[in-house]
Amino acid sequence: MTHQIHIVGGGLAGSEAAWQLAQAGIRVRLSEMRGGGDATPAHHTDGLAELVCSNSFRSDDADSNAVGLLHQEMRTLGSLIMAQGDRHRLPAGSALAVDRDGFSAGVTAMLEGHPNITVVRERIDALPDGPVIIATGPLTAASLAEQIGAATGSDALAFFDAIAPIVHRDSIDMDTAWFQSRWNKGDGKDYINCPLDKEQYLAFHQGLVDGEKTPFRDWERDTPYFEGCMPIEVMAERGVDTLRFGPMKPVGLDDPRTGRWPYAVVQLRQDNAAGTLWNIVGFQTKLKHAEQVRLFRTIPGLQNAEFARLGGLHRNTFIRSPELLDPTLRLKSRPNIRFAGQITGCEGYIESAAIGLIAGRFAAAELLGHDLAPPPVETALGALLTHITGAAEAETYQPMNVNFGLFPPIEGRTKKADRKRMYTDRARAALSPWLSSLPTPAAETPADISREPASA
Repeated sequence: MTHQIHIVGGGLAGSEAAWQLAQAGIRVRLSEMRGGGDATPAHHTDGLAELVCSNSFRSDDADSNAVGLLHQEMRTLGSLIMAQGDRHRLPAGSALAVDRDGFSAGVTAMLEGHPNITVVRERIDALPDGPVIIATGPLTAASLAEQIGAATGSDALAFFDAIAPIVHRDSIDMDTAWFQSRWNKGDGKDYINCPLDKEQYLAFHQGLVDGEKTPFRDWERDTPYFEGCMPIEVMAERGVDTLRFGPMKPVGLDDPRTGRWPYAVVQLRQDNAAGTLWNIVGFQTKLKHAEQVRLFRTIPGLQNAEFARLGGLHRNTFIRSPELLDPTLRLKSRPNIRFAGQITGCEGYIESAAIGLIAGRFAAAELLGHDLAPPPVETALGALLTHITGAAEAETYQPMNVNFGLFPPIEGRTKKADRKRMYTDRARAALSPWLSSLPTPAAETPADISREPASA
């Protein structure tokens, strides 16, 4: 197949961009270095769109949550990531959590089976001359990162992203732990809760502070963490009660043995469809592996825990997008190059996929000779895109999840309780005419996004 556009990177952004382009009738070469002799410090498989941290796409509430609204908008735009996320959904209350292996296998099968996509397992070391989308994510290969640095004329910024451990379900002591969902969302069995009294919590906190950590490499020093994925030991160092108001908050969780809230609680969320693996929520860490096993087994209910995966930490890089990219995600100095996903400075699975989606739409329109205006800033997709491509302050630019703070303020005086619904109602009203204005491409038999992939 002679491709019309090259996509570098088979994560969530690259996979979504490839799907959108292929569905528009554009022939795509999708290059992914995993499976071609190369690996990354964070990935464990060769699957496309592998989830390397949490298995949650966060809130699916489209009426009062910005990320839930983004879910809805992406579904409306035919998102492959959302379709496979829905297909491989796991119980998680009002959140959308997925079976990570089934999800990745589904995305891989759909892309490899599309007649307009050629998936090539190869490492790309130089920026292509023709139309290209760079979606290499937080772990861009060093050689390509150097090329990007030369093309952008500025140093890439960097931070650390952390991975939470995963526990085998049958090793959790359910005589101590119990099922319950905080805030009474879900059916009450979406999370496993492990309670700590004050003495146990203080000992655990001290263990986090004193525990032996994996040392940073020289090139990793002085790199800031992203606040939304802070290692638990770093949070612990901020104060003795920080964890009790963060990932170990006990509010709304009644220990069935006492009928009262515990002093602190550790929550685990289902990680695969079979329910055999559960991840420890908010427990991203740089503790050494032996230290993790020792310390996490002091948590009541996890004293016999067997770990399918221990926590880790990896470096993440992104460009200064507000300064470097135009409103359609093209590099101003080299307009044949678009960027998508976390390398643009968005943070989170869904945000990454959403920027891949709109990058693919922009590229398809350009190749087909159509005009495509950016989505309205009142929408979740438009607000996130606008932040990345110009609304944020370039000099202090940091990764950002989608949130209502990125949206234009609601005019007039409003009740705080009504404001979120007003944002989402306004977004849907703004999205509708934009959808109506989208060009209809002459697609070459678009694939059925709802079908079951043959190899999944």
